[in-house]
Amino acid sequence: MRHSNGIRRAALATTAVMAVAAAVTGILPGTAMAASTTTSTPPPACPASALQVSAWQAAHRPVGTGTGAAVVQFTNVSQKTCVLKGYPTVAGAGNTPLKVTPTGTAATVTVRPQGKAWVKLTFVQVQGEGDGYCVSGNTPAAYPTMVIGLPHSGEHKVALKDGWWAQCDNKVTATPVSAVEPS
Repeated sequence: MRHSNGIRRAALATTAVMAVAAAVTGILPGTAMAASTTTSTPPPACPASALQVSAWQAAHRPVGTGTGAAVVQFTNVSQKTCVLKGYPTVAGAGNTPLKVTPTGTAATVTVRPQGKAWVKLTFVQVQGEGDGYCVSGNTPAAYPTMVIGLPHSGEHKVALKDGWWAQCDNKVTATPVSAVEPS
């Protein structure tokens, strides 16, 4: 009997320890502890109203007298984190669409309040001086503004900080939205 009393005392001690552990952790004895199923919801796409858009001629661009290449910056002016992803659409003032050739791999870019994201647009360059010409024989086009669109984030009318948008052949090569500013 002495032996069975020791077992009973050990069982009571174990039960007491389990009760204290249950009280501390909130897990009832005899129930399994479930794995954490907490998942965070990704931020929504940036609405057009959350973005302030600006553009300037890129430091690295093709030789010629037109725009050549431009950097377009999207600044999140809202108080909420949002995401941008994909390639832009591009149209000249008066809604003249340009054929966009995407380059690079698109990834989701998280943009915190006051954060920035960028795309780089490279145009078929205008050649020559004065009125310029297109190598293709087409007439060059110059626009005071372009309309830059992003998937799920609206269209944005933007002027270059340093001139007009000038290009040939209504074609543009575009990088996807990036968290790294291109040159």
